[in-house]
Amino acid sequence: MFEKDLLKNKRILVTGGGSGLGAAMARRFAELGAELIICGRRLEVLEATAATIRAALAAKVRALACDIRDGVAVEAMMEAIWRDAPLDILVNNAAATFLARTEQLSFRAADAILAPTLHGTMYCTLAAGRRWIEASHKGVVLSILSTSTITGRAFTVPSAMAKSAVLAMTKSLAVEWGPKGVRTVAIAPGAFPTAGATGQLRPEGRDSNWAARNPLGRTGEHRELADLASFLISDAGGYINGEMVVQDGGAHLRSSGAEDLLGWTDAQWEAQRAARSKGRT
Repeated sequence: MFEKDLLKNKRILVTGGGSGLGAAMARRFAELGAELIICGRRLEVLEATAATIRAALAAKVRALACDIRDGVAVEAMMEAIWRDAPLDILVNNAAATFLARTEQLSFRAADAILAPTLHGTMYCTLAAGRRWIEASHKGVVLSILSTSTITGRAFTVPSAMAKSAVLAMTKSLAVEWGPKGVRTVAIAPGAFPTAGATGQLRPEGRDSNWAARNPLGRTGEHRELADLASFLISDAGGYINGEMVVQDGGAHLRSSGAEDLLGWTDAQWEAQRAARSKGRT
């Protein structure tokens, strides 16, 4: 359904583009003719993904190490990108989350989620938007959110808060920046299994039949999300502004997706916290 050159001559930055859904979107954008920049904290992961895309598609892909939690680092990255040419599209994909009983969250644990998911997204959006507006250059911001922006979500409260704030940003900037040629759109994915997110949100001990209870009886495929993202950022989606498209098979219409955790024992929560701590070392 997509023209081969749908994204030709578009320069796209994907944050968190080295793995998971970020890498899947980046590859699809390249298939449709885009020039890519992918950023994240682990340069070796980014370089491996970039090399894979180049080898498969002969696409132009640049990997940049950047911790988007640091506004100064974001500004430096944008300066490096703009020295070659302006961006046309920013995809805010980088985020963090983990399961925890909210009353037991430390300030540091909450900030570990809020910093990349909210602050980093805002830093990247402002840095790109400022440059587009100053140069009268059209741009698009796509932010990857979640259905917690609609339902809330127990046991991932900082993430739900951050994603909801980014949705507010998306709607607000649609009005403020739309007249200046900048569109803002968002996707709220449901379950699209990735090594990182699935390990954090679906540890051993959780309900194993959750996918079967989706109204469509399955999880999402990465290509499905990448196709939706490609349409929204393309000129074909040019009259969509300030909207969040839900892509979850209808799952959010049944529940927020965290109710099974209400029955967890203290021992299960301790095991989850221990596993999370081990993963940070």
